[in-house]
Amino acid sequence: MSNTNLTFMPFAPGGSVQFDDVAILLHPDDNIAIAKTTLQPETIVVVETRHVASPHVASPHVASPHVASPHVASLHVASLHVANLIPSGHKFAVKPIKIGEIVRRYGQFIGFATRDIKPGEQVHLQNLGIGVETRDLASLHTVGQDYAFCADYKPVDYVPEAERRTFMGYARSGGKVGTRNYIAIISSVNCSAHTVRQIAKHFTPDKLAAYPNVDGVIAVAHGMGCATRVGSDDYALLQRVLAGMATHPNVGAYLLVGLGCETNQVSEIVEHHALDAKSAPGLKRVRAMHTPAVANMPITMTLQDLGGIRKTIQAGIAMIEQMLPIVNEIPRTPQPVSELTVALQCGGSDGWSGVTANPLLGMACDMLVQQGGSVNLAETPEIYGAEHMLTRRAVSREVGEKLIERIHWWERHAAMHGVEINNNPSAGNKVGGLTTIYEKSLGAAAKAGNTPLMGVYGYAEPITERGFSFMDTPGYDPVAATGQVAGGCNLLVFTTGRGSCFGFKPTPSIKVASNTPMYTRMVEDMDFNAGKIIDDAPDGVPMDVAARELFEMMIAVASGQKTKSEAQGVGEEEFQPWNLGGLL
Repeated sequence: MSNTNLTFMPFAPGGSVQFDDVAILLHPDDNIAIAKTTLQPETIVVVETRHVASPHVASPHVASPHVASPHVASLHVASLHVANLIPSGHKFAVKPIKIGEIVRRYGQFIGFATRDIKPGEQVHLQNLGIGVETRDLASLHTVGQDYAFCADYKPVDYVPEAERRTFMGYARSGGKVGTRNYIAIISSVNCSAHTVRQIAKHFTPDKLAAYPNVDGVIAVAHGMGCATRVGSDDYALLQRVLAGMATHPNVGAYLLVGLGCETNQVSEIVEHHALDAKSAPGLKRVRAMHTPAVANMPITMTLQDLGGIRKTIQAGIAMIEQMLPIVNEIPRTPQPVSELTVALQCGGSDGWSGVTANPLLGMACDMLVQQGGSVNLAETPEIYGAEHMLTRRAVSREVGEKLIERIHWWERHAAMHGVEINNNPSAGNKVGGLTTIYEKSLGAAAKAGNTPLMGVYGYAEPITERGFSFMDTPGYDPVAATGQVAGGCNLLVFTTGRGSCFGFKPTPSIKVASNTPMYTRMVEDMDFNAGKIIDDAPDGVPMDVAARELFEMMIAVASGQKTKSEAQGVGEEEFQPWNLGGLL
């Protein structure tokens, strides 16, 4: 990694600098601050009697995060002496912190000091750790993590229906609405993955030019589908994912392709998930041309029945050619934004993600939920240590306890494989200023805004509750997003601090950068710059204004505006169903 990647903002001048110019205090209870610019050793940070946080930034973990009111905290010191290099986005102590003392960010517990820390000293891997590995009720109360089910529940203040926004979407049978109109070729097993990719590859932009209402022909390929037990968890998860992709609102028609002898039989996917009753209208018309008696059945084929790869590719191309004009007949029409279900993702997070991009996205999500729309948070290991922020907002104790049950499942799962959930922050996360999973989780949870938690779903389960929901997935972005999209999310917003270049077909992915230098450096891949809320005048923008801009971008993308990842063709390799490891 180059120094350019390690330093997101310019160095502060040496000598004496004002606290407000170089740092942010996120909450009055915090004993650490965040460096806005890289601080050199021996720098003297001058502190006024009381410090006011950046006027553009609202902490995601206080009572009124929508109001960008300053957080005032007494630091009880006249100045801080910077002891060592503190990169932008990293933490430094603003008060003496004794060994074993709780370290707080956003006013929340993020770990314990593993040695004494002086004011002005960097707080990171060398002096901050989890300390408490047991998560019994007593230890949770000790660090302020009281689940307090439903304690902060507040009904959504909905926008009157007559005043709600619309977007230009694709109306589907059964009431679903798509933001894109793809044809999907879905493999049941790794053995047919090459074949479906070759069928999709045939349909170049030139061949699709005559079908302006079709966004593309995509291959839904994977490396699973055999060497597992019929009825196992892996078997059930994969079938649920593939069925979810087949019936996704962004898919106008689909073709199922298998090998023939695999464990994950195409016919069983159809039977177990009643795909015969859920086929896209276009499929019925194509099917009726060939076998009118079973017009409601999806179109399937296997390599072994058709005589191999080449013949199956030819047959697949011919079938897609019949689907194209029918799928192209579906136009975009005005649809209520309440039909949007947005997958919330983050990857390559840094110390700014929880200050800018994630709470900004949370504010935009609240706007969408107030319009009757839905948002879905995922990645259970990455809300570990912040789950109490969600259980307090649960619509019912049952919903809150379902989330905690998944937390405990992950504790058992991690122990079984000999790993710690605190291993989750990646090398890039740590270089970017994140130290513990608790710190990362508190920032990640901010993506979900502040509306009630209405439901908790298993991996790739259909999302049926409107409003804010949670889906149990791993923290690995492609696997998590696969579950959310298979569950029905028709739009995805992905925050990043280090610069993750993520896309996911058939669901468009909006990338939100947490800091301006990275956004500028990677402008060909980033869609929105959240870093401007901490930029100095004249470039700085208040958080509520930036959140409204992001909300408007979400509507524009849902209506057909291409994202940067779509423009570069990114999004098929990211389809990665969760493999629990039950291979035989």
